[in-house]
Amino acid sequence: MTQTTPPLTSDLRYLTDHRPLAPITASVLRLAVLLDKWSTRRRTRRALSQLEPHLLNDIGLDLETARQEAQRAFWLG
Repeated sequence: MTQTTPPLTSDLRYLTDHRPLAPITASVLRLAVLLDKWSTRRRTRRALSQLEPHLLNDIGLDLETARQEAQRAFWLG
């Protein structure tokens, strides 16, 4: 199974490989990546909480496991 790199990560690698970023730019970029990651977690956990039991079964989750994951804070991995 191959693992693909998210586009944002490859874009960041391109920027850092070609010329060093100013410290403030690098910090802002890191913050943007973090906020995007948190937003994705929040959105997917909300979607998980709305799945019906037969759909959870299709992805190999039981209702309790899905509920626990959906209730996790978005800043937790």
